[in-house]
Amino acid sequence: MVRFLPRSRSGWTLGAALATAALSSLAATRHAEAAPEKAAIFGVELFDPGVVGGRKARPDEVRRLGLVTEELRKALGDSVEPVDVAPQAAEIAKQAPLYKCDGCAAAIAKTLGADLAVSGFVEKGSNQIFNLTVTIAEAATGKVIRGGRVVIRADTDDTWAHAMRWVVKNRLLTEPLPNRS
Repeated sequence: MVRFLPRSRSGWTLGAALATAALSSLAATRHAEAAPEKAAIFGVELFDPGVVGGRKARPDEVRRLGLVTEELRKALGDSVEPVDVAPQAAEIAKQAPLYKCDGCAAAIAKTLGADLAVSGFVEKGSNQIFNLTVTIAEAATGKVIRGGRVVIRADTDDTWAHAMRWVVKNRLLTEPLPNRS
């Protein structure tokens, strides 16, 4: 049974205000209860355009790439549920670098049962200037839904880690990721 209460001066009744608050609370609870999407988080790669024919990353670069990949996983935190990419290691190696493979990261992520593909690369501009780029794409379509880039102006562990945290916070997660379930 619905009861109508007399209108207040503002035009709202106590019942309408309580109903609106209850619906808002229910919607927020449902959104909060939604499980995070599964994401294949691929290792951050190095792009050095100054080298013709490519080269292997130096040991300090390999270490920093691992560091920023781990920072990416931590910074995404509860926003996504990471899936193990190791079962597709051979395919990842075959398609590498993923930033050049025209959407292959999404296809690999889909094979892993992920909803999202998260990939990134560091472009070396000089010995002290780098561009860090990270994208999040839908695994089903390959459509990029979020992306961000930041310039790193020093070649240290701290600056690389800070850059990753910044790009995730200020570009990738400025608002919650859409839930497709």
